[in-house]
Amino acid sequence: MFNKMLDLWSLEGRVVRVCPEVAGGLPVPRPAAEINNNNNRIYTQQAIDVTDAFVSGAQKALDLCLKHNIKYALLKESSPSCGSNTIYDGSFSGRKISGEGVTAQLLRAHGIKVFSEKNINDLITLISNG
Repeated sequence: MFNKMLDLWSLEGRVVRVCPEVAGGLPVPRPAAEINNNNNRIYTQQAIDVTDAFVSGAQKALDLCLKHNIKYALLKESSPSCGSNTIYDGSFSGRKISGEGVTAQLLRAHGIKVFSEKNINDLITLISNG
Protein backbone atom coordinates (compact mmCIF):
# COMPACT_ATOMS: atom_id res chain seq x y z
CA MET A 1 0.00 0.00 0.00
CA PHE A 2 2.74 2.47 0.85
CA ASN A 3 4.24 2.32 -2.65
CA LYS A 4 0.88 3.41 -4.04
CA MET A 5 0.71 6.27 -1.55
CA LEU A 6 4.24 7.41 -2.41
CA ASP A 7 3.38 7.27 -6.10
CA LEU A 8 0.23 9.34 -5.50
CA TRP A 9 2.08 11.88 -3.35
CA SER A 10 4.76 12.15 -6.04
CA LEU A 11 2.15 12.77 -8.74
CA GLU A 12 0.60 15.45 -6.52
CA GLY A 13 4.00 17.14 -6.15
CA ARG A 14 4.10 16.43 -2.41
CA VAL A 15 7.39 14.49 -2.39
CA VAL A 16 10.86 16.00 -2.38
CA ARG A 17 13.50 13.32 -2.82
CA VAL A 18 17.02 13.57 -1.48
CA CYS A 19 19.71 11.16 -0.41
CA PRO A 20 21.76 12.90 2.28
CA GLU A 21 24.71 10.60 1.65
CA VAL A 22 24.86 11.50 -2.04
CA ALA A 23 24.21 15.17 -1.24
CA GLY A 24 27.20 15.02 1.10
CA GLY A 25 29.43 13.79 -1.71
CA LEU A 26 29.49 10.04 -1.18
CA PRO A 27 29.44 7.74 -4.24
CA VAL A 28 26.73 5.34 -5.36
CA PRO A 29 27.09 2.70 -4.24
CA ARG A 30 28.99 3.85 -1.21
CA PRO A 31 31.19 1.66 0.98
CA ALA A 32 29.46 0.33 4.08
CA ALA A 33 29.72 2.81 6.94
CA GLU A 34 28.64 2.74 10.57
CA ILE A 35 28.62 5.12 13.52
CA ASN A 36 31.34 4.32 16.04
CA ASN A 37 29.72 4.51 19.46
CA ASN A 38 33.00 5.36 21.19
CA ASN A 39 33.51 8.69 19.41
CA ASN A 40 30.31 9.27 17.37
CA ARG A 41 32.30 9.38 14.12
CA ILE A 42 31.26 7.48 11.01
CA TYR A 43 33.76 5.08 9.46
CA THR A 44 33.83 2.73 6.52
CA GLN A 45 34.81 -0.87 7.06
CA GLN A 46 38.27 0.17 5.84
CA ALA A 47 38.47 2.67 8.77
CA ILE A 48 38.07 5.75 6.56
CA ASP A 49 36.37 8.58 8.45
CA VAL A 50 33.40 9.78 6.37
CA THR A 51 31.71 11.79 9.11
CA ASP A 52 32.07 15.14 7.34
CA ALA A 53 30.22 13.85 4.25
CA PHE A 54 27.38 12.53 6.41
CA VAL A 55 27.11 15.79 8.37
CA SER A 56 27.22 17.86 5.17
CA GLY A 57 24.48 15.73 3.62
CA ALA A 58 22.34 16.00 6.74
CA GLN A 59 22.66 19.80 6.62
CA LYS A 60 21.71 19.86 2.93
CA ALA A 61 18.66 17.70 3.66
CA LEU A 62 17.65 20.07 6.46
CA ASP A 63 18.15 23.11 4.21
CA LEU A 64 15.90 21.50 1.60
CA CYS A 65 13.24 20.75 4.22
CA LEU A 66 13.32 24.32 5.50
CA LYS A 67 13.23 25.76 1.97
CA HIS A 68 10.11 23.75 1.11
CA ASN A 69 8.47 23.96 4.56
CA ILE A 70 8.60 20.17 4.90
CA LYS A 71 7.10 18.84 8.11
CA TYR A 72 7.58 15.08 7.61
CA ALA A 73 10.48 12.96 6.42
CA LEU A 74 10.43 9.34 5.33
CA LEU A 75 13.90 7.87 5.86
CA LYS A 76 15.59 4.46 5.55
CA GLU A 77 15.82 2.67 8.88
CA SER A 78 19.23 1.64 10.29
CA SER A 79 21.26 3.88 7.98
CA PRO A 80 23.99 6.02 9.59
CA SER A 81 22.23 8.97 7.94
CA CYS A 82 18.59 8.08 8.08
CA GLY A 83 18.09 5.53 10.85
CA SER A 84 15.25 6.87 12.95
CA ASN A 85 15.05 4.17 15.63
CA THR A 86 17.95 1.82 14.96
CA ILE A 87 21.48 2.01 13.57
CA TYR A 88 24.21 -0.58 13.17
CA ASP A 89 26.42 -0.87 16.24
CA GLY A 90 29.69 0.22 14.59
CA SER A 91 31.29 -3.23 14.59
CA PHE A 92 30.24 -4.20 11.03
CA SER A 93 28.81 -7.41 12.48
CA GLY A 94 25.24 -6.72 11.30
CA ARG A 95 24.03 -6.06 14.85
CA LYS A 96 21.55 -3.21 15.25
CA ILE A 97 21.10 -1.04 18.31
CA SER A 98 18.75 1.74 19.32
CA GLY A 99 19.90 5.03 17.87
CA GLU A 100 19.51 7.67 15.20
CA GLY A 101 21.44 8.55 12.07
CA VAL A 102 22.82 12.06 11.67
CA THR A 103 20.09 13.23 9.28
CA ALA A 104 17.24 11.83 11.36
CA GLN A 105 18.70 13.46 14.46
CA LEU A 106 19.16 16.86 12.77
CA LEU A 107 15.70 16.89 11.24
CA ARG A 108 14.06 15.98 14.55
CA ALA A 109 16.04 18.71 16.31
CA HIS A 110 14.38 21.17 13.92
CA GLY A 111 10.84 19.92 14.48
CA ILE A 112 10.51 17.69 11.44
CA LYS A 113 8.67 14.45 12.20
CA VAL A 114 10.73 11.48 11.04
CA PHE A 115 9.32 8.16 9.83
CA SER A 116 10.86 5.04 8.34
CA GLU A 117 9.57 2.19 6.21
CA LYS A 118 8.83 0.45 9.52
CA ASN A 119 6.19 3.01 10.54
CA ILE A 120 5.07 4.44 7.20
CA ASN A 121 1.45 3.59 8.01
CA ASP A 122 1.64 6.15 10.85
CA LEU A 123 2.79 8.74 8.32
CA ILE A 124 0.02 7.81 5.88
CA THR A 125 -2.57 8.12 8.64
CA LEU A 126 -1.16 11.47 9.79
CA ILE A 127 -1.20 12.97 6.31
CA SER A 128 -4.57 11.47 5.39
CA ASN A 129 -6.20 12.89 8.53
CA GLY A 130 -4.44 16.25 8.39
